[in-house]
This record gives sequence, C-alpha cells and structure tokens, in this order.
Amino acid sequence: MTHKGSTPDTIEAVVCKKDDLKDGEMKQVEVGDGKVLLIREDGAFHAIGSKCSHYGAPLVKGALCNSRVRCPWHGACFSIKTGDIEDFPGLDSVPIHEVIVRGNDVVVKASVDALSKDRRMKTMHKCDSKDNRTFLIIGGGPSSVTCAETLRQQGFCGKIVIATREAHLPYDKPKLSKALDFAPAKIALRDAAFYSTYDIQLLNNKDAVKLNLAGKNVAFKDGDTISYDKLMIATGGTPRTLDCPGSDLENIFVLRTPDDGNLIAERAKQKKVIIIGTSFIGMEVAAFLAGKAGSVSVIGHGNVPFERVLGAQIGNAMMKLFVAKKVEFYMENGVKEFVGHDGKLSKVILTSGEKLDADVCVVGAGVTPCTKLLNDSGLEMTDRGHVVVDKRMGSSNADVFACGDIVVFPLFLCNDKRVNIQHWQMASQHGKVAAFNMLGTEKDICSVPYFWTAFFGKSVRYTGYAEGFDDIIVCGNVENVDDLKFVAYFTKGNNVIAVASMNCDPIVSQAAEVMANCKVITKEEITSEHHSCWVAAKL
Repeated sequence: MTHKGSTPDTIEAVVCKKDDLKDGEMKQVEVGDGKVLLIREDGAFHAIGSKCSHYGAPLVKGALCNSRVRCPWHGACFSIKTGDIEDFPGLDSVPIHEVIVRGNDVVVKASVDALSKDRRMKTMHKCDSKDNRTFLIIGGGPSSVTCAETLRQQGFCGKIVIATREAHLPYDKPKLSKALDFAPAKIALRDAAFYSTYDIQLLNNKDAVKLNLAGKNVAFKDGDTISYDKLMIATGGTPRTLDCPGSDLENIFVLRTPDDGNLIAERAKQKKVIIIGTSFIGMEVAAFLAGKAGSVSVIGHGNVPFERVLGAQIGNAMMKLFVAKKVEFYMENGVKEFVGHDGKLSKVILTSGEKLDADVCVVGAGVTPCTKLLNDSGLEMTDRGHVVVDKRMGSSNADVFACGDIVVFPLFLCNDKRVNIQHWQMASQHGKVAAFNMLGTEKDICSVPYFWTAFFGKSVRYTGYAEGFDDIIVCGNVENVDDLKFVAYFTKGNNVIAVASMNCDPIVSQAAEVMANCKVITKEEITSEHHSCWVAAKL
C-alpha cells in the first residue's frame, strides 16, 4: 500500500505489520513497482535490494546470519545494514532503503531511482595530481579488478595501473567454459568507460617478464619498465599442455581466453571432439559442445569425472547425466599420441591402445602458476611456483602483495594452514584484502571457499575445504539423472568440512555461513533424517 508520504522521487509503502516478521526472518515485499528484501534482526528492521548483484538470484532464498545475507546461488554476501558487498562473486553492492516503524506498521521509504536498480556501486575516488604514488597491479582477473576498485573506494587518489597480458577488458572467466561463444564485451566485468572514469589505467597485451625488488619496478616483454610504490601480482594460471607426439598439430586447444573459446566453438560444429580432462573446465566444455559437435568424447585418468573433488558416488551420477546427452567416456586412460593429416589433428591414440577419430581436441588438464616473472626475484616461493603470502596477502617483501591462483595463503578453516585455492570467489576476496593492506589498513583474509559448476541446466554448488576428508555422506537422489537432487557432506573425523549440493538451495550457502562463524556441523547431526534442519539451526 502506497503511503501518503510518497513524493514524485520517493515512495513510502506499508509492507507489513510489526509482528508479521520474527527476528532472523526475511520477506520479499513490494514497494511501488519494485521489490525489496525486508529483514528483521535483533528487533530492528532493514531493507535492501531483493536481487543479488552478481547474476540476479533472489536473496530472500539465501542464508541470513550475523547482519548479512548470502546469495543462494554463488555465495555473494551483502550487509543488511548498508547493502555493501562483503564477499564475492560480483562487484557491486545492492540498494539500501529506509525502514520506519509507525505504530504497528512497518513502512519502507525508497527512492524511485533505487527501486529501479538491482545494484549499486560504492563511492569511488579519482586520481589527484598531489598524490604521486603509483600502485601497480599485474594481471587482469578478479583479484586485480576488485583490488583496483577497493583502492578507489577507500580513498586512494594516486595512480593505479593494471597491466595484463590479455587482449580484452577483464572478463567473467567462469562464463567462458560454460558458454564458449560469448563475445568478450558481453562478459566484461566493467566497460571501458569505467576504467577511464575512475582513473584506472588498463594496459592490455602487456606481458610482465621480470620483477626487480631492489629497483621497485617491473619489466615487460615490449621493453617498458614501470616503477611502483606498491605492487600486487595476480597473474593467474597457465593451462597445462600435453607433452606427447603430435601435440603441436592444428585444432588442439587449451581454453584460456574468449578468443580460444570462440575458436573452439566454431571449429567444433558437427565435428568429432575429444576432451582431455574430467574436472570442471573439461566437463563444462563437454556439456556446452554436446549437441553442437558431431560427437564428444572425454578422456580421464580416474574412474569417474570429478572423483577427486566430489567423490565417486556423485562423479558416477554426473557421468550418467553426460552419457544421457550422448557424451562418451574413456576413463582410466590418457593420451599416448596425436596423429595428424596435412598438419591437422585426425586421430588420438590412447594409452590403452584405442584409436579415436578426432577433428578437434580441448585439453583441460589443469593449470600451473604463471609466475616466471618472479624467478630469481627473491620473493618466497613454493617448489611448485606459488607465492607464499600471509593473512594480509603480503609477500616476503613489504611492498609486494599477491592474490588468486598463484598464491598459497593461510586458510582459517584449517588452522591457518597455507593452501592454494583456485576459486573465482576467493580470488576476488584476495584482491579486496590486498587493497586494504596496500593502504596500510590491516585486514585479514577470513573467507569460506565457495564455487559452482553448471551443465545441462543443472548446477552443483560447493563450500568449504575438503582436503583430507575421510568420508562422504550423500543424502538425496543420485541415481535418477532426470531428477538429481542431493546434498553431500564431506567429513573428517566427526566434523563436516565441506558441503556440495544440487537442487537443494540454500543449504550450501547456509553451510558457508555456519563455517564463516566458526561453528561446527557434526557427522551425527547430518546422518539424521532432518540433516538440512541441523545446518539451518546453526545460523
């Protein structure tokens, strides 16, 4: 009901009675032509935008805990008091609206402009010529963009330079393997005008080759050198290639850029496609090409896809889903040799001796850290080439920070053991934390890992860190591929350390909030008939 206090620019609406909402409850309400998420916590009412700023999920179906709501789809978190984004994915916050309690009526007062939008950008500062500092960011992924934005949001007015080997604007990489034919501009995180408006210098095709700690500068392949006051490195991963005969034939691809994806999609039409690798990138590519290619065959080392991460039972269910879409599997296998004709791929010979006709091959065999520029730099590194950082994303050099796939960092979920986590969400949070500490504001990384995968219109969500799990308890249906619906609890000893699900939202987001608040879900609780209730009860 529109209230008499409304004006042409604002709307006031009575959305409910005071007692209609109990503490800890949320409700989506209508205000004028818009929708608002109304929340009651500790006796106070709050109102924010109703949709997640990432992909538009309804936040009312998410998880509410300790003054923030977590998206049910991909785990982004928003403050119910400010609307600000607190954990990722996504970049923007959500609108915030005023709530007034008049007698027994709860009234939401909102601007017409705010009601028309699902997202809100925090106030950004610009460059000031009086500030002669240069903060250099190497890499064009989520860590870099989040870092640059956070710097501007926190009042940094010096020069920000993002130097990336990519040819395109920073883009939403999780979409790349799920839909290979996206135009780069369609998946850009921000448009070109954003970077120019907020004085963030973006240098494309800029390949960093050498870090000089003593001179506080970075050398680039094109001969340029850029000096810095603070440096953040987030160069991501380099896709592994196969070292076997014929690996240099035409139409053997790795997926790293939108150009790679576009070319794979074009070359694969009605052709015989081989996918090497049964983890997330390979399987997402296989799902996209099923029905578009002439045939799709997947080669994997394990017994079933996703076995290392999701376990054999769920992996087997996923394999059945793909087989139903006419994807063929050659498991416990590998590639011995690629055979070509006139320089183009024509066959793949497996380690089992089988020979498969092939027009196109996509290698999804994981990545290695892209850290050659740090060789002999003096930064502390692991034997595998990862940068060792602390809770503040700081390296062994006080002026150098590192984020994303290239780091090992202390994860609070496992007593600050240093781990490498290659999730989009975590990389974004790394960038935010690094920005605060580059400015001298101490902030620790304290985020629960969260990722998702999608194929054939179905999504698997996952939260936690399951290294060393000793059991997986699966509740629900993993047998009927037409009606997959399950929750999988990964346990170590008596505690749940990770949760995965399909078609059971918002249980993964609820579990993430339980973990974020350092609460424990026990094995006894989730083996009961009402396992999901135990998770929700912990919030």
